[in-house]
Amino acid sequence: MNLDLGTIDLPVTAYASITHRVTGVLMFFASFLLLWALDLSLASEASFNSLGDLLSSPLAKGVSWAIASILTYHALAGIKHLIMDAGIGETMRGGVLGARIVFVSAAISAVVWGLLIW
Repeated sequence: MNLDLGTIDLPVTAYASITHRVTGVLMFFASFLLLWALDLSLASEASFNSLGDLLSSPLAKGVSWAIASILTYHALAGIKHLIMDAGIGETMRGGVLGARIVFVSAAISAVVWGLLIW
């Protein structure tokens, strides 16, 4: 029995599944940040303006890009799971193709989000 995880060669479908779970956890923690920003934006006009100033900083733009990219990947992977639940792409070949499509689509989306935010 091989218990050394570093030597196990995982298929692309495993990486897609693990990444989907990780992005779900990251979205949970990002939701607290987004709720804080929503609360701040609704508190008063001054806090809304200060939030606008804060969100124009490069660090905040980076965080916004990361959250948007994570959300997009998670949504794309969720759509892939829904398609597979409908009986499409349930084979290993279909799973590999679906995982690759999700990774490529998510990478393209991340670039688009970067262009839109900056």
